[in-house]
Amino acid sequence: MSSFHGFPVAALDFYDDLEVDNTKSFWEAHKATYDNDVKAPMVALTDALAQEFGDAKVFRPYRDVRFAKDKTPYKTHQGAFVGAAPSTGWYVEVSAAGVRVGGGTYHASGPELAAIREGMAEEKSGKVLQRILRDLDRGGFEIAGDRLKTTPRGYDKDHPRIDLLRHKSLLGMRSYGFEPFVHTPELLDRVRHDWRRLRPLVSWMAEQLA
Repeated sequence: MSSFHGFPVAALDFYDDLEVDNTKSFWEAHKATYDNDVKAPMVALTDALAQEFGDAKVFRPYRDVRFAKDKTPYKTHQGAFVGAAPSTGWYVEVSAAGVRVGGGTYHASGPELAAIREGMAEEKSGKVLQRILRDLDRGGFEIAGDRLKTTPRGYDKDHPRIDLLRHKSLLGMRSYGFEPFVHTPELLDRVRHDWRRLRPLVSWMAEQLA
């Protein structure tokens, strides 16, 4: 296991250039940069976090363009995910916009979403989730996720937690952007700290899906 030293500036520059020239010829000419400055640091970062959070899935850089209007072949970010339940866990990403972290549920099937909404609607567990989200918001996290514009089927529009119930996904996110520490070993401590802060949200979601 190699030690983590941060993401080099070259990693962000690589994605800056890839956004402009998302082609096989560019990729092949710069694949060593991807391997050494993007993938290797991401693997080292997630390896260093694995003992506490679990093994990560470091996503492939190739886009599935079979059904997409956008046929560009490569993702313009490198993400890694540690799962705690279906579509639920912790996330870290590097791109031209810098580094960001998150945690929660990013996608739920119909039955999974129904279980999550039951937990949101129930008085005790719903208030626990509200408190978790309030703490994250006060801690500087962005509360994100896809939401319905209408009232979800089976719930009253005047439900006291209707704003929560409209969520189809629910995440706490924090962007580090271009902060100097993303290029240093300090980033490992930052990610570990924020993933710990996100653990209550991840655990709440996992409990609903158990």
